[in-house]
Amino acid sequence: MFDERTPGDLLRDIEESLREESMVVARRMSAVAGLLWHRTAEAEGVDDDDPSYALITGFARTCAEVSAAMTLPPMSASRLVSHAEALSTRLPEVARLLAEGRTDWRTVELIITRTELVSDDLIAQLDHSMAERIIHWQHWSRRRIINAVDAAVRAIDSDAAKERRVTADNARHVSIVAEPNGTARIRGSLSAPAAALVDKRLSEMARSVCAGDSRTTDQRRADALVALSDGRELACNCGASDCPTRVTAEPAAAGGARFVINVIASQETVDGRSEQPGYLEGYGVIDAEQVRQLAESATFRLLTAPTTTDAETLRYQPSAAVERWIRCRDLTCRFPGCDRPAWTADVDHTLPFNHTRPSAGGLTVPGNLKCYCRQHHRLKTFYGGPHGWRDEQLPDGTVVLTSPTGRVYRNTPAGAELFPQMRPACVEPQPRKHSRHRERSARVALARSRIHATRHQNEQTRRNNRARSDEIDVRKWRNNMRRTLLVFKGGDASTSPWCSWVNDPLEDEHISADWLPPLPPAPTPDGRASTPDDVPPF
Repeated sequence: MFDERTPGDLLRDIEESLREESMVVARRMSAVAGLLWHRTAEAEGVDDDDPSYALITGFARTCAEVSAAMTLPPMSASRLVSHAEALSTRLPEVARLLAEGRTDWRTVELIITRTELVSDDLIAQLDHSMAERIIHWQHWSRRRIINAVDAAVRAIDSDAAKERRVTADNARHVSIVAEPNGTARIRGSLSAPAAALVDKRLSEMARSVCAGDSRTTDQRRADALVALSDGRELACNCGASDCPTRVTAEPAAAGGARFVINVIASQETVDGRSEQPGYLEGYGVIDAEQVRQLAESATFRLLTAPTTTDAETLRYQPSAAVERWIRCRDLTCRFPGCDRPAWTADVDHTLPFNHTRPSAGGLTVPGNLKCYCRQHHRLKTFYGGPHGWRDEQLPDGTVVLTSPTGRVYRNTPAGAELFPQMRPACVEPQPRKHSRHRERSARVALARSRIHATRHQNEQTRRNNRARSDEIDVRKWRNNMRRTLLVFKGGDASTSPWCSWVNDPLEDEHISADWLPPLPPAPTPDGRASTPDDVPPF
């Protein structure tokens, strides 16, 4: 029951796996860079009458395919492609060390990001300098590596170091990241003076309550940020009527700005008859108790599958009810790996709307509508067709996307996954006595069944993709045999009985996206599987 290897052997395995990981990352980055150059050449060769309007750059094409293949959000895919481009064009010596396993990806990524502002005429000198020194940084901390790279940048290109501060100030931002425990983490970057002002203001508000307040200083600072965004002072929770610092928790005066936050939940959850979780726009899944807390002061709007009139189906812009249903059903952009919210996305017609004769197809109905963020909407519109991205929408809202290389990706609507009531075949659940244990068991069983169903679909997709790749390789091999026959026999047909296909014309080395692998051959009379005879006749 215990591993018989010594600690030295185990550490040796850890070190070896780290080297192998570096080599795998280098191989992946090289492949991404190669795809980027291919798509860039393809995009530059397009003869477009209005490139500023409809051009999909090679970088955007590459990001879309990498995002789908690796299930990455758009920003992560863009960063990956950018790093691959930097290694290929700006830091080839560093990339070589990574491919040899002589450094790790953590160090290489720091070098890429800290040298991105170095001018092109000086980056080769810096690349050579980093390659000579990087092999001695194996046991350095992250901060020490950053200091060494920054010092090298200042010595070679001092203007780049100055520009980094300006660029960092221009990149200031605040983002909200969902946590799995019903809270969220605020991340951001501010200029030093602004950060000092915010910090001082929060501390001042945290000290404004009386000594009877039960919250810690950190809790009061967090509540102060909420009060500050609501335009009011921090309220004391001591409960005393004669509190000297008593402030009501009422929001700003009427007439101020109001914010709308969409929350999706079942009626049973709001009424307390179910523990089915809800969905909070901009955050994600929240538990039933949080739904009921928000419902105390919320405005309700019943969400049901919309019915469309004949006039509405022939109109390009969907009705408010249809658009609301589509956004709640999808929750996010439907492109593989994209997590941009549906509330800020475009509503796209899967079958294009026919503006000349609307009744000819592309109707404005829920079964033909889905959400795409602007980036992927442009990709589908201007980089579609037989050699681009193609999509199909099934009656249950599932979107089947086919990439330019023939890879197929299935994407089910996230809202229907969280709320089975939104599925077309869903029936109204029977009322039953509330049981937290039964509700949780049912949710777990449902989630497991979905995982098993999705696993089978994904396995079939991977099997078909592998079969397509193998079929192309076989066709290339056969064509190579036919060309070899032409070299040896000068156009004369082969008389060998072993593989008559060598006399056939060259096969097409491109296959369509709907190509499926043939069924396996029937077994021979002796029970063994028959195999084709592909031995060349010369």
